[in-house]
Amino acid sequence: MSQVEEGEGAHVNGRPSDEGWGPYPLVLAGAALGVLVLFLVDAEWGGFALGAVLLVAAAVRFAGYGGALAVRAKGVDVWTMAVLGAALVVTALFLEYPELKAQILALFGR
Repeated sequence: MSQVEEGEGAHVNGRPSDEGWGPYPLVLAGAALGVLVLFLVDAEWGGFALGAVLLVAAAVRFAGYGGALAVRAKGVDVWTMAVLGAALVVTALFLEYPELKAQILALFGR
């Protein structure tokens, strides 16, 4: 028997879910836009946009509006999306501004 019974709505972990898709379509549209910018306009700013979308998704999941974003435990979802998003943002900034990378490395004595 599937988790979704006719007329009962979606179930998450055995409990009925009132959220449905939640913010998932917004995050998906932002990710698609980031990938388009990455391929068609500029790789640095596309990576930055994609990272920013992941950070927004982490914040939305942390706030409790999981919907279809809720795949694992809340903490795992938030940390995974936040770390990957921050890594993309920092990498995009380093690619766009090499002098920023040099300043950061100078702070660590390199």
